[in-house]
Amino acid sequence: MIRVLLVDDQPLIRRGFRALLDAEDGIQVVAEAADGAEGVALARQHLPDIALVDVQMPGVDGIEATRRIAADPALAGVRVVVLTNYGLDEYLYRALRAGAAGFLVKDVEPEDFLHAIRVAARGDVLLAPSITRRLIERYVSQPPARQPGIVLKELTNREREAVVLVARGLTNEEIADRMVISPVTAKTHVNRAMTKLRARDRAQLVVIAYESGLVTPQTW
Repeated sequence: MIRVLLVDDQPLIRRGFRALLDAEDGIQVVAEAADGAEGVALARQHLPDIALVDVQMPGVDGIEATRRIAADPALAGVRVVVLTNYGLDEYLYRALRAGAAGFLVKDVEPEDFLHAIRVAARGDVLLAPSITRRLIERYVSQPPARQPGIVLKELTNREREAVVLVARGLTNEEIADRMVISPVTAKTHVNRAMTKLRARDRAQLVVIAYESGLVTPQTW
């Protein structure tokens, strides 16, 4: 059972998501919050698998709520999926840097929304290649301070290759095809890279990949 926490200041939006999720086998909404502070408190109380967090809310917004959840060791198993009406904008990069496992717009089709919940629950990053490309383009135009490249020194060549492919938005199956290995081996490379780089999840690997300079427009 995938346990979901809804965090959105609009009751109508929450009701719509709840109705959609509760009607789906294997998914259960365990709590609702109207702002980020309440969302963090309920995450600690219920320990959901997924927290669906709106970006713009009064008081503690979705970015800060995401940051607080990601920074709390007691909530290490909670994956935050950030919701917004605005699509690909300045919130995307901020959400990922805060520790979000994925990013969805509210006008997503119901089937894609439910699929996204399952993808996030199993630990895959919710970034399509087109979104990842846009993210990197934005990073190149307004680059944050880069992390020292030495952070990558413990990776094997194959792990490094897998991180690049994760940063390009590929799934484990697609990484396996590209690297001509089994999906199990691909997952192993990705998981070992996450451990060595102390990445909370695959989304953080995306951030690390271009903050370290491993992924650039030239390698894209």
